[in-house]
Amino acid sequence: QMFSNNDEAAINKKLPKELLLRIFSFLDVVTLCRCAQVSRAWNVLALDGSNWQRIDLFDFQRDIEGRVVENISKRCGGFLRKLSLRGCLGVGDNALRTFAHNCRNIEVLNLNGCTKITDATCTSLSKFCSKLRHLDLASCTSITNLSLKALSEGCPLLEQLNISWCDQVTKDGIQALVRGCAGLKALFLKGCTQLEDEALKYIGAHCPDLVTLNLQTCLQITDDGLITICRGCHKLQSLCASGCSNITDAILNALGQNCPRLRILEVARCSQLTDVGFTTLARNCHELEKMDLEECVQITDSTLIQLSIHCPRLQVLSLSHCELITDDGIRHLGNGACAHDRLEVIELDNCPLITDASLEHLKSCHSLERIELYDCQQITRAGIKRLRTHLPNIKVHAYFAPVTPPPSVGGSRQRFCRCCIIL
Repeated sequence: QMFSNNDEAAINKKLPKELLLRIFSFLDVVTLCRCAQVSRAWNVLALDGSNWQRIDLFDFQRDIEGRVVENISKRCGGFLRKLSLRGCLGVGDNALRTFAHNCRNIEVLNLNGCTKITDATCTSLSKFCSKLRHLDLASCTSITNLSLKALSEGCPLLEQLNISWCDQVTKDGIQALVRGCAGLKALFLKGCTQLEDEALKYIGAHCPDLVTLNLQTCLQITDDGLITICRGCHKLQSLCASGCSNITDAILNALGQNCPRLRILEVARCSQLTDVGFTTLARNCHELEKMDLEECVQITDSTLIQLSIHCPRLQVLSLSHCELITDDGIRHLGNGACAHDRLEVIELDNCPLITDASLEHLKSCHSLERIELYDCQQITRAGIKRLRTHLPNIKVHAYFAPVTPPPSVGGSRQRFCRCCIIL
């Protein structure tokens, strides 16, 4: 027998322990635990700390208690480099204090959704985990400015921080953070509703290497703060300002003038942005790959013309609820530099002027994988069918309201369509 409870099994005799250990290093958490039950020899190999450098419990077990994290930390010790406890609601400060003390070489730590943790966890990380580079604290709503101050003092190598929905954080916390972690490359501040322009000015002044910034629904942000970001962070490649309804074309002009490497721009629900700003952006940011312009209600076909001319790398474009877009704009896009081998997704939900002619203009976009057409009332099933003859693998998401049958001839009973019966 090759596999048995006998430690003298053939596989254990023929393969050196070093090679077996190397094989085990490629296994996930579940498989390692199963291997640990095969024999004493495999138990030692499977539970060797070197096999537990990267642990993600999200797809394994999310209802773990703090003692499990403590046991993992004791088993892995200095070997552990990457740990994800995303969604582990039962893990608190005490377990993470033990973890930080034992796993001082941790570089990537995901605590997204660990709602029990407080500033005490960041204090422990600051004290013991000076090599920390990536930290995710999204939805840890007890986190305050004290956590950012602690990280600034003890984790100078921090490159990526996610504190989305930590709505107690203010400009004072951001100021403390960026002064000690000037090497930040990615900062996710989605839903940090207390942040004002002053916070962005600190980031712009101290984080020249910033590549990714997410400010979604930071409702107090205005042009002043974001212009400071553009002027101080010339390496910026991804900016999300969706829901920041106070911003204007001044932001698009600043991005065009200062951030030529921009690849991703998400400005959904920014209703003050116009064709003028997007023209400047397109003419200067030729590396754009993804743009979310949903509910940018003032833009017209003019924006699509500029994108088709100047942005050959465009892959994903959302124009949902941009009600002024017409078939002519889609025609330019379909004939543009990005059309034939780049454009993968286009979203046109609730664009009432779009007709089947737009689908004809897109049939030469051979890389197109998905198109959204909900509430485009001039789109027909026949038009979609013709598009699929050219792009057979495309996913088309559309909705056609059922036609209500006419009343019965000569009958007094009212007839309803199936939807009305259900309702």
